Amino acid sequence: MSSLRFRWLGLVSLMAGLLGWLANWLATRNGYGAPTLPLTSLVTTAVIIAITLVFGGRVLRWNNGSRDRPLDPILAARTLVLAQACAYAGAVSLGWHAGIFVDQLALLAVRSTTAPLWGSIALMVGGMVMIMVGLVVENFCRLPPDDDTGAMSRDEGEYA
Repeated sequence: MSSLRFRWLGLVSLMAGLLGWLANWLATRNGYGAPTLPLTSLVTTAVIIAITLVFGGRVLRWNNGSRDRPLDPILAARTLVLAQACAYAGAVSLGWHAGIFVDQLALLAVRSTTAPLWGSIALMVGGMVMIMVGLVVENFCRLPPDDDTGAMSRDEGEYA
């Protein structure tokens, strides 16, 4: 399985940002509210982050030598997929709400409330945390190479 690429995460975030800006532009110009997630979605984000960290911690403990029980390879593969999905979902959330933030910022002079701005900022921070956790847990799943030279590049080693 290939590792996450920062370019892809950036591209996903940029595309989601453009779509978020367009959706917000269309919605607000036609009398609808901003198409943001409610702030209660941060609870769901926190649960996803916690689950990803728990599973990543199990793989990390095994990688660090706590091998009293064998590591289930399906669990390790699912943890890797969960970490990558967490990073991509965070990139989508970050981009979408950044696009909404930019459009709402332009409307600040004619609006009486700043709630959509603060909600977008909170959800952008949640997206950034999801990206960071996804990248960290993906790194937990990387096995060191078998050679004893000690030199390991980014592309060396397999995933657990």
